[in-house]
Amino acid sequence: MKILMVEDNTSVSEMMSMFFKKEGWDAEYSADGLEAVKVFNEAPQSWDLIILDLNLPGLDGMQVAVKIRETSANVPIIMLTARDSESDQVLGLEMGADDYVTKPFSPITLIARIKALHRRSEAGNASTAGATAEHEEFDVVTRTFKLNSNTREAYLNGKLIQDLTPKEFDLLRALAKKQRQVFSREQLLQLVWDYEYFGDERTVDAHVKKLRQKIEKIGPQVIQTVWGVGYKFDDSGVSIDNDD
Repeated sequence: MKILMVEDNTSVSEMMSMFFKKEGWDAEYSADGLEAVKVFNEAPQSWDLIILDLNLPGLDGMQVAVKIRETSANVPIIMLTARDSESDQVLGLEMGADDYVTKPFSPITLIARIKALHRRSEAGNASTAGATAEHEEFDVVTRTFKLNSNTREAYLNGKLIQDLTPKEFDLLRALAKKQRQVFSREQLLQLVWDYEYFGDERTVDAHVKKLRQKIEKIGPQVIQTVWGVGYKFDDSGVSIDNDD
């Protein structure tokens, strides 16, 4: 695995470098936001995962996340920061991060998060590489919605939902597989984030918000809020577009 760690605290970078070496991972380090964007853009496809601090010189972590997402919708991003307010975490996730770890943190926990996020990303990439247009198969099909886990594509009324991040795709798949079943935020954290819940359930809210924005660009909303409980996928009220 090749990691870009953007962190201006050299003690943190040096500590994590030992854990990365133990795992056999290749890592590069940047202490400046502007420099990190430049390093990433020199070879966007070469990075498997980004670890991103928020308080950085040059560009802050939020701005760096936005810049990276302009180039790649798929590379997993973990934000690593001392900011622990709920609003900071939600904003970070809205800017394109897939996970959020607050300082002080356990290196072992961070390694576990990295493995979980990378495992899901690799599974999607490997399936995409092996798929062809002639052999596309949809593993989730509803009245108006189709999802292909091999190609990591989802369609509403025949229109592709653009620029889904790995976590947004996994969240959409988890909900659509069980149409009209209501999931609590804790259930979705365990299903999609692949680790036992111990963080902020607002992580789910932030991803649902971004997912809804991308769905609404092409059609009616199919992710419904069940107040006091959680979320469900329901396209029963969506008109079928016969033009597609």
